[in-house]
Amino acid sequence: MVGKVIVSALSLILVVGIALAVVATINKRNGSNGGKEEVSPKMKAISAICSTTDYQEECKNTLNHVAQNTSSNDPKDYAKAAILATIKEITKGYNLSDSLIVEAGNNASIKMSVEDCNDLLQFAIDELQASYSTVGESDLHTDADRIADIKNWLSAVVSYQQSCLDGLGEFDPQLKQRMQDGLDVAGKLTSNALAILTAVSNILDNYGLQLKVQPSGRRLLGTTEVDSDGFPTWLTGADRKLLASKQGGVRPTPNAVVAKDGSGQYKTIAAALAAYPKALRGRYVIYVKAGIYDEYITVTKDMKNVFMYGDGPRKTIVTGRKSNRDGFTTQNTASFAAIGEGFLCKSMGFTNTAGPQGHQAVALRVQSDRSAFFNCRMDGHQDTLYVQTHRQFYRNCVISGTVDFIFGDSSTIIQNSLIIVRRPMDNQQNTVTAQGRAEQKEITGLVIHNCRIVPEQKLFAERFKIPTFLGRPWKQYARTVIMESTLGDFIQPAGYMPWSGNFALETCLYLEYGNRGPGANTNRRVRWKGVKVIGRNEALQYTAGAFLLGRTWLPRTGGIYYLGLKN
Repeated sequence: MVGKVIVSALSLILVVGIALAVVATINKRNGSNGGKEEVSPKMKAISAICSTTDYQEECKNTLNHVAQNTSSNDPKDYAKAAILATIKEITKGYNLSDSLIVEAGNNASIKMSVEDCNDLLQFAIDELQASYSTVGESDLHTDADRIADIKNWLSAVVSYQQSCLDGLGEFDPQLKQRMQDGLDVAGKLTSNALAILTAVSNILDNYGLQLKVQPSGRRLLGTTEVDSDGFPTWLTGADRKLLASKQGGVRPTPNAVVAKDGSGQYKTIAAALAAYPKALRGRYVIYVKAGIYDEYITVTKDMKNVFMYGDGPRKTIVTGRKSNRDGFTTQNTASFAAIGEGFLCKSMGFTNTAGPQGHQAVALRVQSDRSAFFNCRMDGHQDTLYVQTHRQFYRNCVISGTVDFIFGDSSTIIQNSLIIVRRPMDNQQNTVTAQGRAEQKEITGLVIHNCRIVPEQKLFAERFKIPTFLGRPWKQYARTVIMESTLGDFIQPAGYMPWSGNFALETCLYLEYGNRGPGANTNRRVRWKGVKVIGRNEALQYTAGAFLLGRTWLPRTGGIYYLGLKN
C-alpha cells in the first residue's frame, strides 16, 4: 500500500519536488500562512526542481508555463519543457552560424570554423529532439537505462557547443565571443536539463524505488566469461562468426572489401562507405586489406552500425597530414572521423604525419555513441585521439603522442592498452590527457584502466629532461581517472599541470586507484582539491559496467573486456 501511495504522488508532480512539495502542503494545512496567498503545488514543484539547477532563474522562466497549464499533471512535462526550451535556444545559435558563414567571406579557415559550428549545432538539435522524444515515450520512474541515454545525449549537447566555440577561437576570437554570447542561454538551459534528469534518479533512490537494470552478477568485479575460443559465452552464433576473423576462426563475410591493389570491390574506404545501404538492418561490414590508405574518411551520422576491420594495425593504415598550422580547425585535421552510432573497428591503424610542428593534428576523431575499438593503433603528436562525445571503449590498442594527445569530452574507457609518449618539440612539455568536461552536471570523463604509459625509444634517453604529465584540465570540470595501470618513471611526481594560471584547479577531478610502477607514487602529487587516490567502491563507478553502462552494449561488440575492476 505504501508503495502505491508513493507512485501515485509521483504521477502528480515531478519526483524531484515530492519531498519539499508534500511537506510544504502539510505545513500550510496545519498552520497559518500569515495572511499570504498559498502557493500552488505546481509552483512548489517548480521551486524544488529549480533548486537542483545551477541557473535557477532561467529554470523558473522555462517551467512557469507548465504551472499555468491546468490540464497537465504529468511529471514528464517539466523535463520536456526544459529540453524544448533548450532546442529553441540552440536553434538561435544555429541560425547565427548561418549568418556568420556569409560574413566569413573568403577566409577559408574562419569559414571552416563557422561551418563546423553549423554542423555541431545541428547535431545538438538532433540529440535534444531524441531526448525530448525519449522523455515522452519512457517511464522515467523505472527505466535507469533510458535516463542514462538522455544524460549521455544532453552531455553531448554541451560538448557540441564547446567544440563550436573552440573552433572559432582558433582563428577568430571576436567571432567566438559573438557566438558565445549567442549560446549563453542555451548552455545554461542544457545544464539545467541535465540537473533535472539527475535529480529524478536521485529522488527515486531516496524513496526506495528501484530502477530497472539488467542483472550484472559477479562479472562486474572481473573479466567477462569466455569460452575456449576466447569469446564471451553469451555471444550469439552470428556474432561469433562475425568477430572470429582474428581469433583463428573463419573470417566474417564482409558487405564490402577494400584493396588498393584492385583485388577487392573498392580501391578506397570512401567508396565502400558510399555504398552503405539506406535500408540497412544489422551491421555493414567492411574489410580493408593491408595497405596505406591516404584518404580522409568520415563515417557520417546516417551510417550506423558500421563494422570495419583490417589485417592489423601496422598493415591496414589510414593516414593524413592535416594540421592546425596549415589552417585547419582541430576537428577537421582528423585522418579518420567516426560519427555514426555503433561504429566498431578492429585491427586497423590511424595516423597523422604532420609531426610536432603541426601542433593540433588529429589521427582519429570519434563522436559515435556506443563505439568500440579493438587491437587498433592511433599515432600522432599533439591531439592524436579526439574522443569528442558519447560513450566510447578502447581495448588492446596503442595510442602515441605528445601534447594533450588523448582529449575530448566523452564518456571513454581505454582498457588494456599501451600509451606511448613521444618526444615533443624543444621547450614543450608532454601531457597525456586533456579532458573537456565544461559543466559539472555532465556525465562525461576519461578513464585509463589497466594500461601501460611508457616513453618511446627516442624519448627514453631524455625522459627526465622533458617533463611528462598525466594530464591538464582543458575545461572547468575536467575529469580523468587512472586505475590499475603501470606508470613509468618519467611521469612527473606532481602528476598534473595547470592549463593556464589557476583555471579549473578548484573544480577539476584527477582520480587514481591501484596503479603501479615508479610513476604511480602519489606522495608528491599537486595539492589541488580534486586530485586524490580513491578507494575500491569509488573506482567501481568508473568501470565499463557502471560508467559506460557497458552491460547493455559491449556484449554486442564481441570483444573481450572488463566490465569491472581487474583485481
